[in-house]
Amino acid sequence: MVPTVFFLLQQTATDTPARGPIMGYIPIALLFAISLAIPVGALTVGRFFRRTVMTQEKMMPYECGVDPVGDARDRISVRYYIIAMLFLIFDVETIFLFPWAVVFDQLALFGLIEALIFIAILVVGYYYAWRKGALDWA
Repeated sequence: MVPTVFFLLQQTATDTPARGPIMGYIPIALLFAISLAIPVGALTVGRFFRRTVMTQEKMMPYECGVDPVGDARDRISVRYYIIAMLFLIFDVETIFLFPWAVVFDQLALFGLIEALIFIAILVVGYYYAWRKGALDWA
């Protein structure tokens, strides 16, 4: 698939016959219309085929198959949010390793050392968060 996309991106404007300025926007408008029609069509078809019988069990809050305990507006510990934020921060930082892995052959030893330094910084951050007690659930 990648060679096909690369080939299509290499084609220049001289390969296509002369068109008006509006003709270049037709594929974009078509893509927009299709991307709008699919969810609207699915919701419309679903409205006709689904059952609308509301029972007591169906109107009950769902909590992983377990009957809910307490109020949904109860306070949640700040540690939960800290762990979630730490996960997002470190998860997003590890996404930066993907482009490095794609061009690993071109970077040679310099790229390897750079990635090891990056991973070492992440490990130091995890160690700091662990020592501060940010990863403790209780």
